[in-house]
Amino acid sequence: MSHPLLILREGPVARLRMNRPELHNAFDSELIAALTGALTAVANDPHVRVVVLEGSGASFSAGADLNWMRGMAKASEAENRTDALALARLMRTLDELPRPTIARVHGAAFGGGVGLVACCDIAIGTPEAKFGLTESKLGLLPAVISPYVIEAIGARQARRWFATAEIFDATRALQMGLLHELVQADALDATVQRQIGWLLKAGPVAAAEAKALVRRVAAEHDRDRLDNDNAALIAQLRVSPEGQDGLSAFLDKRKPGWISDAG
Repeated sequence: MSHPLLILREGPVARLRMNRPELHNAFDSELIAALTGALTAVANDPHVRVVVLEGSGASFSAGADLNWMRGMAKASEAENRTDALALARLMRTLDELPRPTIARVHGAAFGGGVGLVACCDIAIGTPEAKFGLTESKLGLLPAVISPYVIEAIGARQARRWFATAEIFDATRALQMGLLHELVQADALDATVQRQIGWLLKAGPVAAAEAKALVRRVAAEHDRDRLDNDNAALIAQLRVSPEGQDGLSAFLDKRKPGWISDAG
């Protein structure tokens, strides 16, 4: 049997490719564990600067594997809670990964597949992609992925799609903010590569810390504390080796060291 996840390295770029094409890359406990483990390894690898999440075959990810769901339907509530926490750990690991992430979306992205897209920093899809938060058709809800999906599409949209389980197309996903960009299938790889290029031009620390800044600002309502924290952050970055190199490179009209390192 093939491994459910392929890890492909292209210099400073790590591609995590879900590899269950015969099942449209549907989740089971093995794929969830493999993804969580790979993301944890990436977070601890200083040579990785960008992560691309993608699916092999016809789909990105069609959500939960039916055989896995059948098994969990027979399990106890405690066993289901443990299983759900494993998925929650995956989503949080991806969402908080200290590396910029890109979702390369094609085909079906249902249920947990939508959660993966929502957790990535940049999401690029094709017009043929289809999306759905289909859990309510089964008497369930997208509870574990809800924090990330609601953050991506907003509470107003989530109230509709969580309840109806309707399938929506890539144009609607773009309008709602689930996708950042929509391109033809033959331009998908070039568009992903262009985003990788922009990310590699950014300072590695700055690019990695960008999502932490956004999360903190969005959650903090004390403006005085926010001002102090942000002032401390920019002061720290200005005197850091990366900040010093970046500012000097700009003033000297040269490329900073991290661009040379990235090749």
